[in-house]
Amino acid sequence: MNKKDQKRFNEQYQKRLICLKLLGKADVTIASYSRALRRLTLHFDCLPEQLTPDHLKDYFSALVDSHSWSTVKIDRLGLQFYWRHVLGKDWQWIDIVKPPKIKTIPDILTVSEIERLMAATRVLRYRVFILLTYSLGLRLEEALSLQVGDVDAERKKVHIRRGKGHKDRMPPLPDLTLHALRVLWSKHR
Repeated sequence: MNKKDQKRFNEQYQKRLICLKLLGKADVTIASYSRALRRLTLHFDCLPEQLTPDHLKDYFSALVDSHSWSTVKIDRLGLQFYWRHVLGKDWQWIDIVKPPKIKTIPDILTVSEIERLMAATRVLRYRVFILLTYSLGLRLEEALSLQVGDVDAERKKVHIRRGKGHKDRMPPLPDLTLHALRVLWSKHR
C-alpha cells in the first residue's frame, strides 16, 4: 500500500472503531473485527474497497485452510460490518462462505462425579463453593464474583451480575445450598 492508501486505511480504521463503540459492541468483538480487517489488508496489501468478490473468495478459501471455522465466521462478520457501516456499501458477498453450524453441549458433571468431588474436598468453603456453583449452574467467573449481598435468602434467589452477555439473572437458590451457605457464614463471621 502506498502512503496515501495507508493514510486512507488508517482513517477508515478509526471510523470503524468509533462505529463499533457507538453500536455498543463488546471489546472482544471490536478486537476480533479489527483483527479480521488487518488480516485481509495484509493479505492483499491494498485498501479493502478495492477488492472484488473473487478476491474475497480467494481470501476465504485460504482462510478456511489455515484457520478455524470460528475465525472464518468472525472475519466474515467483521468484514461485513466494515462494508456496511464504514464504506456504506451493500455486502454482496454474504454467501462466500458459510461455516457449518456445530452445536456442542457443555460438559456437565454427573451427580456421582459431584459427590466424589465433594467427598474429596475437605475445606468447608471449597465444598460450599462447589455446591453453590453446581446447584445454581454458574460459570466459573460468575461464581467467583459472587458477594454475600447477592444472596437473597428470603426469596431464595441469587443475583448473578454481568454474566455471559453482560446480563444479570436471578436463579433460584436450593434449600440445601442455602443451608450450606448459612453454616459457612456462621463459622466465618
